[in-house]
Amino acid sequence: MKIATWNVNSVRKRTGNLVSWLQEAKPDIVVLQEIKAQEPQFPTLEVEAAGYKAAIVGQKGFNGVAFLSHHAFDVTARALPGAAEDEPARYVEGRVYTPRGPLTVGGLYLPNGNPIGTEKFTYKLDWMERLLGHARDLLAREEMFVLSGDYNVCPTDMDVFDPKAFANDALCQPESRAAFRKLLNLGLTDAVRAFHPDGEQYTFWDYQAGAWAKGNGLRIDHLLLSPQAADRLTAVGIDKAERGKTEPSDHVPVWCELDVAA
Repeated sequence: MKIATWNVNSVRKRTGNLVSWLQEAKPDIVVLQEIKAQEPQFPTLEVEAAGYKAAIVGQKGFNGVAFLSHHAFDVTARALPGAAEDEPARYVEGRVYTPRGPLTVGGLYLPNGNPIGTEKFTYKLDWMERLLGHARDLLAREEMFVLSGDYNVCPTDMDVFDPKAFANDALCQPESRAAFRKLLNLGLTDAVRAFHPDGEQYTFWDYQAGAWAKGNGLRIDHLLLSPQAADRLTAVGIDKAERGKTEPSDHVPVWCELDVAA
């Protein structure tokens, strides 16, 4: 079972990139962030032609998430529990059934939080606290799950090309990193670091200042696995080639594979 996350940064602009990648990478489940579209604007026909059904939590011009699956699935959440009625579109969750039991995949677009010292940063930390509570609830089921998406957190200095330059950025604040560690301390596994504990594993390169050409990246897109999922983790990958294509997103797909065969 191949599970992927990708902040596509406008699905209407990247429909060709998305469909091409789906056909090449053949993930079983994909969660998308920053689709920047409402449901009628989502390229449903193109995605279905590639073999996927979609659940969309859209928003006009901003945010927006989607859950794509090759397999039949149940939508289990369209917002992070505890959300206000006017919460931006930042969370979608689905459940598929495998020979090894149910697998829940949450797709999240965590608030950026900049600038620090403002309500935006407070909102980021509050959102992370709600995510922590939801992770606890999922863990209580003792089932496989993956919380995947754009976390807007560089967990350590190893995950940012210039720690000094980002010292005052919400992505690298001690509070943001502490909230991320709380998730790991529940017993979740960072899929990428399980295979690559050291070194650069960037998933984002800004459009500005030649970041892609210079290799100036960040690791902010993550897949966190429950113990039951981590026990079945067999592979991970970051599809960096997508960043070098025409009209790319500033993020690239990140994926993991789980052995769920009977």
